[in-house]
Amino acid sequence: MNAITNFFTRIVSRYMPDPLVVAIILTALTVIFAMVSQGTGFFEASRLWGDGFWNLLAFTMQMTVILLAGYILARTPAVDKLMDYVVMGVSSPRAAIVVATLVGGVGSWLNWGFGLVLGTLIAQKLGRKVKGLHYPLVIAAGYSGFAVYGVGLSGSVPLLLNTPGHFMEEVIGLVPLGDTIFSPYIIGMNLVLLVTLPFFNAMLHPKNPADVVEAAPEPDLPISDTEATDRTLAERLNHSPIIGVGMGLFGLLYIVLYLVDGGGVTLNFINLLFLSLGITLFVTPSRFLAALSEGVKVVSGIIIQYPFYAGILAILGGSGLIVTLANWFVSISSPETLPISSFFAAGLINLFVPSGGGQWVIQGPVMMEAAKQLGASIPATALAVQIGDQWTNMVQPFWLLPALAISGLKLKDFMGYMVMILFYLGIIFLATIAIWGFATAGVA
Repeated sequence: MNAITNFFTRIVSRYMPDPLVVAIILTALTVIFAMVSQGTGFFEASRLWGDGFWNLLAFTMQMTVILLAGYILARTPAVDKLMDYVVMGVSSPRAAIVVATLVGGVGSWLNWGFGLVLGTLIAQKLGRKVKGLHYPLVIAAGYSGFAVYGVGLSGSVPLLLNTPGHFMEEVIGLVPLGDTIFSPYIIGMNLVLLVTLPFFNAMLHPKNPADVVEAAPEPDLPISDTEATDRTLAERLNHSPIIGVGMGLFGLLYIVLYLVDGGGVTLNFINLLFLSLGITLFVTPSRFLAALSEGVKVVSGIIIQYPFYAGILAILGGSGLIVTLANWFVSISSPETLPISSFFAAGLINLFVPSGGGQWVIQGPVMMEAAKQLGASIPATALAVQIGDQWTNMVQPFWLLPALAISGLKLKDFMGYMVMILFYLGIIFLATIAIWGFATAGVA
């Protein structure tokens, strides 16, 4: 196991560039594929890219805020103390890897933005506390819990299909959560992952102490008010618990009223909830703003890179390339195997478009129409697209950006471990989708 991991680590260390460079290379490959397979002219591809570059600006802001809000909540004194309590009794490297994986997985199932940040933060704490722990691996383990994000409480595709008025309701109707994230197949898959993935990650730990790279011992500096013996009125307002807690509780009051009025769980709902909890738990505006300043560094890569992926998405959609890819998989499928084909198609497309929701807008209609024509299970096919997306997120540089910013590592430092995790997850995901697809073929 260590020999295989070391092989991938060496390959990645030698050939893997920074995430922005990867986005630029993927842009070039998309242009070439569109020209070769679709007959799209170079100038036409350039126009599609430029016209679509800002198409996902609102969605980019939502993604940025959900990661920022998740980071802020994870850095509140209450959550920080809870993490300290969790890592308190961990003393061995393999136990640390198990804990990091579990925390990242449970957090991502509850909310993907929160889990994505929380897994890395607790991995960082473990890396600084446990002697002999390989820091790149524990960061990879904390991130690997993100593999369940799309089949958790904040999964974009299942939530969308359960929302009245969604853009495909006339074709497939509403798909209740009981048929998707709360189906026996998905519940079973998540339990298997949460039980086995931590121990698989622990097996990857280097046996040779000379191969271990430990984290820097410096702990995180606590976020606190600056001391001042004689504060001005402005300073007193900045450090006022009344203003901080009052604003946070006002936001939480709206959340309660929104739910009482029958509002659904959306990205904007989650963002406001997390921000309101964050400012409430930080007590004062000054502490909240200090955490905000740190969090901006974590999300900075997303702000500049997401438009590049929006441009790629525009080329894929405008040229018809994404439909061609999806249709190719459909053409080789039967009612039983369509979910499997959807899984692999989604995994491939996700490398070019790292957005479960954005990918579903284009790929979803193709797969749902195919499911209706072939008599394949609509819930299984739809969730196969979501699972394929979260599968290749393990090696998608875009979503690794927060882990890189928090940990201080380079992409090449732990990508070799992510490749191994990708293979392992592929076995579990594929087995689940195959069993689900064959068991429900012919069921709408």
